[in-house]
Amino acid sequence: MGFGLGVLRLSPDAFWRATPREIAAAADGLTRRHAGPKPLAKAELAALIARFPDEETSHGRT
Repeated sequence: MGFGLGVLRLSPDAFWRATPREIAAAADGLTRRHAGPKPLAKAELAALIARFPDEETSHGRT
């Protein structure tokens, strides 16, 4: 309760309506434990750009 009300600053109503999964996701977001995939390396980005180039329209813009 201290985390939900104190750290997340949820109202009591919002706290009691939140599922344990939602509270856990909020905790993960604060600790950056599951911040998502690592950024692409420069070579990986270059390979994707080469494989999927932007297509130009008839106006010369994408």
